[in-house]
Amino acid sequence: MEDGPKLRKINWYRSPVKRELLAALNQRSDGKGLLQALGHLGLLLLTGAGAWYASVQGLWLLFAAVLFLHGTFYAFLLNGFHELCHSSVFKSKWLNSFFLYLFSFLGGYNPVFFWASHQEHHKYTLHPPDDLEVVLPVELTLESFLKVAVVNPWGFFQRWKGVIRLSSGRIEGKWDEILFPESKPESRRRLINWARVLLVGHGLLTGVSLSLGLWQLPVLITLAPFYGGWLLYLCNNTQHVGLQDYVPDFRLCTRTIRLHPFVQFLYWHMNFHTEHHMYAAVPCYHLAELHRAIAHDLPRPTVGLYETWKQIIPILQKQKADPTYQFVPELPSPSPAYAGSRPVTA
Repeated sequence: MEDGPKLRKINWYRSPVKRELLAALNQRSDGKGLLQALGHLGLLLLTGAGAWYASVQGLWLLFAAVLFLHGTFYAFLLNGFHELCHSSVFKSKWLNSFFLYLFSFLGGYNPVFFWASHQEHHKYTLHPPDDLEVVLPVELTLESFLKVAVVNPWGFFQRWKGVIRLSSGRIEGKWDEILFPESKPESRRRLINWARVLLVGHGLLTGVSLSLGLWQLPVLITLAPFYGGWLLYLCNNTQHVGLQDYVPDFRLCTRTIRLHPFVQFLYWHMNFHTEHHMYAAVPCYHLAELHRAIAHDLPRPTVGLYETWKQIIPILQKQKADPTYQFVPELPSPSPAYAGSRPVTA
């Protein structure tokens, strides 16, 4: 789609939720946050230790298998990083900040850039040029899946090329310049400084580890986001693909799916993506409850990744033949979105 007019505000439709329920759902919990964050990190310690043990014992087939599992789990640090950028995981700000920077470093992510971009994505979801984080149509192919499913050297090259570019102080590209104009030198400085932290930190990690003969460490940390990405691809790419842009109704531009509880945990509950966009302050671990409260007002969610991609693939095929085609989810009742967003009810 071509860029639409520059927007000031979109009057989004949000499914009604009783105020007292929404207030309860918005409550952050250090205990639930620690269960989510430490649970995820615990899985990485378990798979990392297993891969290290296999390498020391020379069990290379076992090493490859456990390493692939490690990468599969590691990839979802991206979703933890996303939630921590929302500052909605922990009640204590210092805990949220600690885990945000830990996840940012482990995954090689820049929270300064991401949050500047992601705020616009939430305010103007699929309304370019105000949201250039996700622009439809998104082209997903078997080739793009295979590129990231097992090993992803292209992703490694692009990620660290970007880190090196920002570390040198070069801000390039339309979206970068919109988010970090020359008129905001402090924002630019923070962006560049974090890129330098990533570059120096991972450089030291790799250099010291290799000098000590501990080659496993950079393989299990620095390289980990770039292998085993198959499951993250299948989860994250369901969020907006094939849906509508330039509509003020999250039910038409985001997709909620039902997943196995373990995959939902790994995914940081972002399978409830419509709910997340409607009420972004609700912590991820409360999204299932929010879904139950508003499910009657949402399109029927697909169940499992198989059913979800069984729906998505024909949409992608239609879009290949006709790039203007967009899937319109069946709403439980005619959407009042174009008449204006309904408020939270008392």
